[in-house]
Amino acid sequence: MGNRITDLFGVQYPIIQAGMVWASGWRLASAVSNAGGLGIIGAGSMYPEVLREHIEKCKLATNKPFGVNVPMLYPDIEKLMEIIVELDVKIVFTSAGNPKTWTSYLKDKGITVVHVVSSVKFAQKAEEAGVDAIVAEGFEAGGHNGRDETTTLTLIPAVKEKISIPLIAAGGIATGRAMLAVMVLGADGVQVGSRFVASNEASSHPLFKQKVVEAGEGATQLTLKELAPVRLIKNKFYNDIQKAYADCATVEELKSLLGRARAKKGMFEGDLEEGELEIGQVAAIIHEIKPAAQIVMDIMTEFTHAKAEVKHL
Repeated sequence: MGNRITDLFGVQYPIIQAGMVWASGWRLASAVSNAGGLGIIGAGSMYPEVLREHIEKCKLATNKPFGVNVPMLYPDIEKLMEIIVELDVKIVFTSAGNPKTWTSYLKDKGITVVHVVSSVKFAQKAEEAGVDAIVAEGFEAGGHNGRDETTTLTLIPAVKEKISIPLIAAGGIATGRAMLAVMVLGADGVQVGSRFVASNEASSHPLFKQKVVEAGEGATQLTLKELAPVRLIKNKFYNDIQKAYADCATVEELKSLLGRARAKKGMFEGDLEEGELEIGQVAAIIHEIKPAAQIVMDIMTEFTHAKAEVKHL
């Protein structure tokens, strides 16, 4: 299957595995790349030398293209970028910040740059900054999210109307049918996060993976907009947040409640009560932990069948 995304990244399928914190290490990235998609190492939860180790191991585990996701708010971002350039990583996804800051630097090094946005305005700014493609992520997505709560169904055609570079849809995509739907709306490819959290190769804790599989409709909620909007599974920590809101907590009090390493505690260490459990709404239709390669094949098989079915409508 060839299109603007497969051509841009040199991959077989226009499926990108999201660079999720505490889930997207070298094992997951290499497995997705070997299966024909684009694997991404999530640098947001890694110290610089840990990122170096993951890139080096990923290179040994696959000869296919892979990338690194770098949140722009990362405190030692300069060190991450130095390692990425030194180790000759060819693809970088940036998020949570101004794409102008690093796009020119990376492109001057011959690196393909993709920026993640949650609105038309920021998609246009990213294109103006010179990125090669855009990920438009809807409100359904897990982790940190847009404040406007624009759904993927609305966001993709709105962004498509205003940009000319390749567009990748994200948020609520875990199946081939969803992939077909967003491509009909104008996307050239998809970024899949939550479905890959529930994979054998994800570095997230087994208890968190099982919690994702067990999550039903309404199990998640977007919260903490005053700090950085994040979609969480409802647990004790989430209930503590709601109580804080009911008590009219200040921003500083919310920051104190969040504390440090809350996401690591939940998603990596498996504390299902006190930890931050980030996952998308689509968890409601994820029922099994599978190998990453099987997830890629399942999505592509369903996409092909659904595409054939549509011809009969």
